[in-house]
Amino acid sequence: MRSPLPSSLVRRSCALSFASLVMALSLSAADSWPDFRGPSQDGHAGSAGLPLSWSESENVKWKTEIPLLGLSSPVVMDNQVWLTTATEDGHDFHVLCVDATTGKIIADQKLFHSDNPQSLGNGAQDNSYATPSAVIESGRVYVHYGHFGTACLDTATKNVLWKREDLKCWHYRGASSSPVLFEDLLILTFDGADLQYLVALNKRTGETVWKTDRSVAWNDEDIDKQMVKEGDWRKAHSTPLIVSIDGKPVMCSTGAKAAYGYDPRTGKELWRVEHPAYSAAPRPVFYDGHFIIVTGFSKGAEMMSVRVGGHGVVTDTHVEWKIDKAFPKYSSPIVVDDLVYFALDDSFVVCVEAKTGAEVWRGRLNGKFRACPILADGKLFFFSLEGETTVIEPGRAFKVLATNHLATDAPLDDPRRGPGFMASPAVVGKAMFLRTRHHLYRIESP
Repeated sequence: MRSPLPSSLVRRSCALSFASLVMALSLSAADSWPDFRGPSQDGHAGSAGLPLSWSESENVKWKTEIPLLGLSSPVVMDNQVWLTTATEDGHDFHVLCVDATTGKIIADQKLFHSDNPQSLGNGAQDNSYATPSAVIESGRVYVHYGHFGTACLDTATKNVLWKREDLKCWHYRGASSSPVLFEDLLILTFDGADLQYLVALNKRTGETVWKTDRSVAWNDEDIDKQMVKEGDWRKAHSTPLIVSIDGKPVMCSTGAKAAYGYDPRTGKELWRVEHPAYSAAPRPVFYDGHFIIVTGFSKGAEMMSVRVGGHGVVTDTHVEWKIDKAFPKYSSPIVVDDLVYFALDDSFVVCVEAKTGAEVWRGRLNGKFRACPILADGKLFFFSLEGETTVIEPGRAFKVLATNHLATDAPLDDPRRGPGFMASPAVVGKAMFLRTRHHLYRIESP
């Protein structure tokens, strides 16, 4: 989850000054945050000039109330911010387009309706019916609500170009995995309690190009081939990461009981690393020929570094290091140079060696963390459920540069209703977009 751009227009007596201000606050076509983890899918923003400090009264260009409920991160392109939202009961599913310059909602479209939506169960405090983030490219935006539906819209006209409502699974605690664009494909992840598969759609038509089932042996069935008990045991929430290795694309996707390497063009499984965990949420990151993944929850859950390559089950041959205690359960890690940084669920940020997994330092922060950190202006930004952003200097010593607060007047018993961040930010130019429970902010220096 993430955030796009804000701006407030200050009136001046001369029309020329007003026009120049609008141009300064508008986004050029080259400026974009197309994926919930940015252009390179790893949380890195090449921006310069973000403010170091902000509050409700400082460096907020605009603040827009967002209707209904959603935890998806904003994506930004061509001066538009797109995000999803839904009714809390899961009956109606909307997409919003916000003008990045003014903060005005310029489109609010209901795309899908469900008469009998799947329950979010006791995971409702950590999920919503609009949690997967959109993905955007020039002229088109793609939105996904899990088995409730997937759609492609024209960003200029806001017309729906195609829809799919036939891709099913029982999400159990709701859908979370975001769509991924690759070449002419839109790749979706369905890791439900009943069905577990990835599917690639032709991004122009919505037609299925390939579909690949998870291959791990579940070993959780009775003699009638029925699951002994229902629940999270086959479920995951992670979004795949695609990188190019020796000129060939490799997609890493973390599921329950295994993390997989796939050819994203065909869906062919290249290798897998087996593990005992389930409900993995963090997106993998990549460092020097290795995917760094988090396997999820349960006894035996770990963070690990997997060397790319091999065929079949490579658990015993390609896992370079593991961390079995202090690792993130929700928020994705971020790699800067030869170090990996991540927020634990409660109150700490940790830095480890990317090559070995050895801990370099651990620092205390305030709050709990679900949103993914970003790197911008050579600084790390961590976003808490309590509405606090901590700015840290990357390096081998823990150094806090600033702590910023947005409104904290809402109760925290339900994180979705709290004031802070479950969505990850978006950064474009000198602006940062932050989505809280009720609002979208554009943070930017005057």
